[in-house]
Amino acid sequence: MALFETRGLTAFYGDFQALFGVDITVDAGETIAIIGANGAGKTTLMRSIAGVLINEPDAIVFDNEPIGRLSSPDILARGIAMVPEGRRLFPSLTVEENLKIGNYGRVVDGVFDLDSIYALFPVLAERRRSPATALSGGQQQMVAIGRALMSNPRLLLCDEISLGLAPVVVRDIYAAFPRIRASGAAIVIVEQDIAQALKVSSRVYCMMEGRVTLSGRSDALTRDAIHRAYFGADHELA
Repeated sequence: MALFETRGLTAFYGDFQALFGVDITVDAGETIAIIGANGAGKTTLMRSIAGVLINEPDAIVFDNEPIGRLSSPDILARGIAMVPEGRRLFPSLTVEENLKIGNYGRVVDGVFDLDSIYALFPVLAERRRSPATALSGGQQQMVAIGRALMSNPRLLLCDEISLGLAPVVVRDIYAAFPRIRASGAAIVIVEQDIAQALKVSSRVYCMMEGRVTLSGRSDALTRDAIHRAYFGADHELA
């Protein structure tokens, strides 16, 4: 039985429909990637899962419980945490204060606490008293990931964590993911870098215009199939 799934998920912004019958599944301990161009519906999917957008109850199921109508705090309390696009750190708080906010509303025994986050990202220990927004973009992303891990989530949502970062920084951030998976957490990664998405995931879903256009094992999907699902059948392969 899947740890998490969406069932015919739709989403709207007013009268505008952003998702059309999206079905995805995530097994316990699994890492999946969601890929697609800008406007494909990836962030809307993440916002729906995290309770930012309210959906039909049975459209989102976690641990066999319908959660589609739950609020963000209720979603977090059940064990789903999100690293949002753009990091969304609190500028008036230090690195350590931003991290501590992560387990507000969900205090459970688990692998992750301040010490283990600092072991995962040692530079944060050095900058723990600094304002979070005084850090580099990559270090801020580490704070955002650490903040989400402080709740010891069973499902971690990562929305465009490599966006705007240098390749060497992206490499350092993704180097932490084996240790995150070792905690038992399942991970959903939204990623525009197709090569990176294939590298870190076991399965991939490709989205276009609010629909899933392709899914399969990361090591089995061909470049041509991904290209057609990403851009549409009429787009020429370079």
